[in-house]
Amino acid sequence: MTGAERFVRPAESYGPHMAVPLTSSVSSPSSVPLPSVGPAPAAGAAPSVGPAPAAGSVPSAGSTPAAGPVPPVGQPSRSAAGPVPPVGQPSRSAAGSVPPVGQPSRPARPGLTELRLSAFARHRRAVHPLGAVTLFAGPSGSGKTSALRAYEALARLAGGGAVWEVFPDPVACVPEWSRPDAQHRRGFRIGCTADGPEGQVRLDVAVQAEPALRIVGERLSAGGLVLLETALRDPGRGTVQAAWHTAGSSSVTRAPLPDDRLATALLPLRVAGKTDGQRQVLAAAEQMVVALRSVFACDPRPDRMRAPARTGSGHLLGGCDNLADVLWRTREECVRRHAQLVAAVRAGCAGPVTDVLAEPLGDGTVRALLDRGAGSRTELARLGDGELRHLALTLVLLTGPGVLDVDPPGEVPDAMRALTVLADGFDRDLDPRQRGELLRLAVRMSERGHIRCVGAVSDASWAAGTAGLTVVHLEP
Repeated sequence: MTGAERFVRPAESYGPHMAVPLTSSVSSPSSVPLPSVGPAPAAGAAPSVGPAPAAGSVPSAGSTPAAGPVPPVGQPSRSAAGPVPPVGQPSRSAAGSVPPVGQPSRPARPGLTELRLSAFARHRRAVHPLGAVTLFAGPSGSGKTSALRAYEALARLAGGGAVWEVFPDPVACVPEWSRPDAQHRRGFRIGCTADGPEGQVRLDVAVQAEPALRIVGERLSAGGLVLLETALRDPGRGTVQAAWHTAGSSSVTRAPLPDDRLATALLPLRVAGKTDGQRQVLAAAEQMVVALRSVFACDPRPDRMRAPARTGSGHLLGGCDNLADVLWRTREECVRRHAQLVAAVRAGCAGPVTDVLAEPLGDGTVRALLDRGAGSRTELARLGDGELRHLALTLVLLTGPGVLDVDPPGEVPDAMRALTVLADGFDRDLDPRQRGELLRLAVRMSERGHIRCVGAVSDASWAAGTAGLTVVHLEP
């Protein structure tokens, strides 16, 4: 069997929760294996998902079940919804692809449906389902923040970020139970699944944290077919050997790619799209990149929101420090959206609220105010922490990439992409009324298809039964 025949084949099994062996046709006997991340589970061990031990997850009522594992070589991959057709087969229309009879319709806007943390921080062999609105719930130390951090890391890598920028403290991402191998290497593994016009596309990434930070393995697959695979062959070089599906005069194209960038994000610069196979690879890579790129990590800081903000770009920062500057810009841009903001703030703040505005102070700064009516105004500096966080998160959910400090794929039409808000401490400092109003707003905005939300809460019992919500329960 030739190397090309070995590569163009159904994806290898990753085990119950993506063991990411990434050592197939692109590697050679001299290839360097992935960094050790601790002892492997016993053969035949049950997956540690849900209420079972380890860092598994169980979706609550209304959640979406996780996709099943990729089966052994030679068998097509299947999800809970049935077989996933190969990428590029169904024709697409303006409303998305038209699947064959008997198969579920595909969403027009790519979005993540699964986050896989095979070995990351305190997570091991974990598969977490993701919906339009998802809450990671669990006590302190259960891994809520690290799950959001892994999501954000994948997004930044998909946006072209260097691995050393994305992981400034890579050792903190290595599981505590990890032990170095004979070459003193340790690392971590993360991955995700994006659903969209091209069906379900999987991305798996292995990162070496010690002794040198680098991406040592990557796999992009769809419909059970491996479309891109990379492997570290020479530790002395800053490259990995990459191979991607071509299906032309040569079945596989091989080339070195840098080991500090995500190969999937580089494919549009390297693949011409002249053959069906190349177009298949490009379609899968672009779907994954679009699904990941538009992410806004948000954790409002009330202590910074009370002070006047210096006028600038009008793009809201992750800590919402410049909230007053953004209100100064957005109040006149869209009257309808501003009216929705005022109504939402009225529901989350004590006392009457007739308007939310900002006024210049004459020194290059602006301050935000609540108009109470009858000529009475309240500075944001006088509001409680819960009121400020509720106001900031409401503004985030009601605006989009043009207002938030994100880097969306500008070459993709707005109708084909959705912004994902990552809100750590989604319910922090909020009273029951405020968190309920905020969750209902998140669900309502997600129904329009332009906004997705992933948050972290200590307890999600208050959200039980909310339609359109996925809850992932984590155990410490």
